[in-house]
Amino acid sequence: MVKLRGVAGAGIAAVAVLALTACNPDDTAYSGKAEQYKSATPPAPAAPSSAPVSTAHAPAEGGGSAVFGAACETLPHGSEAGGVTAMGQQTVAAAAAANPLLTKLSAAIKSANLTDSLNSAPGVTVFAPSDDAVKAYGEAKFGQLKGAELTSLLNFHVVGKRLDVKGLEAAKNSATLDTEGGQLTFAGSGDKLTVNGAKILCGNIATKNATVFVIDKVLTPGSAGN
Repeated sequence: MVKLRGVAGAGIAAVAVLALTACNPDDTAYSGKAEQYKSATPPAPAAPSSAPVSTAHAPAEGGGSAVFGAACETLPHGSEAGGVTAMGQQTVAAAAAANPLLTKLSAAIKSANLTDSLNSAPGVTVFAPSDDAVKAYGEAKFGQLKGAELTSLLNFHVVGKRLDVKGLEAAKNSATLDTEGGQLTFAGSGDKLTVNGAKILCGNIATKNATVFVIDKVLTPGSAGN
């Protein structure tokens, strides 16, 4: 009886060994399967970037109101040169050069050598006389402006901070880059807002570094125009 129990025990032990061998592959086989699993596992998502968002082109104060004005309908559409979308990707003097309403103003900016200073300004508001406004002012008279006189006139159309129409409504008035020319006065609201009496033909045009308001008259330094 003792011998039978020993044989039976040996048989059980052999079965156990076979079972363990089946359930536990050798190191090489296991390693291969682990590599297969590893290669099938998708990579972990990248951690969110901690880099700060650029604030080089600050938004307009007042809430970023939409473009408005009847003359906006005459501009090219979408991303065509001179259109609202295209101008949004350009600095202000470059945008003015492409705007079909502002060919005479753009020529004056170049003549006064103000292109670089306007394009490099960190944030401004530009009241841009339309071509028809220049005609009403007198094309010959406008074309004769040179040097400091032209620079003064053009700078009188630029406020040294970026404002949209709501920002202008809240401000009521503002100094310009022509420090001796006096202030601009803003009256009314929305699409009825005026600047020194000039009406807005197309307003809230956003460029990279400015908000542009196309207006129906040339503003004169030293005069409130109301």
